[in-house]
Amino acid sequence: MLDFLPAPLKGILAVLLILINTLLFLPLLLLVALAKLIVPVLPFRKACTIVLNAIAWYWIGFNNTLMNLLHRVEWDVRGAEELSKEHWYFVTCNHQSWADIPAIQYVLNSKIPLLKFFLKKQLIWVPLLGVAWWALDFPFMHRHTKEQIAKRPELKGKDIEATKAACEKFRYTPVTIFNFMEGTRFTPEKHQRQNSPYKHLLKPRAGGTAFVFGAMGEMIHTMLDVTIVYPGGQPGIWDYLCGRVRKIVIDIRTREVPERFLGMDYENNREVRVDFQRWVSEIWAEKDQRIEALLAENS
Repeated sequence: MLDFLPAPLKGILAVLLILINTLLFLPLLLLVALAKLIVPVLPFRKACTIVLNAIAWYWIGFNNTLMNLLHRVEWDVRGAEELSKEHWYFVTCNHQSWADIPAIQYVLNSKIPLLKFFLKKQLIWVPLLGVAWWALDFPFMHRHTKEQIAKRPELKGKDIEATKAACEKFRYTPVTIFNFMEGTRFTPEKHQRQNSPYKHLLKPRAGGTAFVFGAMGEMIHTMLDVTIVYPGGQPGIWDYLCGRVRKIVIDIRTREVPERFLGMDYENNREVRVDFQRWVSEIWAEKDQRIEALLAENS
């Protein structure tokens, strides 16, 4: 335990060790990714995916061990007892800081399938990372704008069809799709600018979540509603790396997604769209009250 070191030194050590960890694992990941790319044999590609997921789990696991070595954080985790790596999940969380992501990975890495994000298809061309995301089976979205559909009506519905096809690989392999429903980090300025009806949250953006359930509803019907609270105040990622975050509360609520939203046509069915937005708003109102209660409990 190196928590006695000065905070800036711990932050520098954390960054250096995470960088070394990345430099060690990335070449191996890219090598397996290249093999997966050039050998179009399904059983071989499945085996590569297992190896790639293991590399990612070990990379996150090392980072978690590093946090334990450098920092002394009191973790108050609720609702993680029944989670399984053999189940399909959609995970959403309130977003306060870039520290949210390593905190969630710390708690969920060994309990559910590897967290994956829907990415814009253009990101596949990002050097090195694009190949890594493809190799790890991060789903790439095919989205057409309203203007494009207006010019070419035949494109209507093609985005969902293309994404469904891309996600077929998940039918037999458990996966976790992660999305910050607020779309951006909470700040008082953004909260005021939005005129948000919630005390501790920005307005949720239902469209991205609806896209996931529309494309993957046959596979994903369980949502993990994660709420993060930092009793010591909202930290930055540097605060987290320096060990200035002393307590993190993570409350996990498992919700079954109503069947009417699985495989839904959110864009073109106004009734479904209004119903889904109402459902999301109810979840967000409950989350706002939960944050207030957790803050009061830890004050």
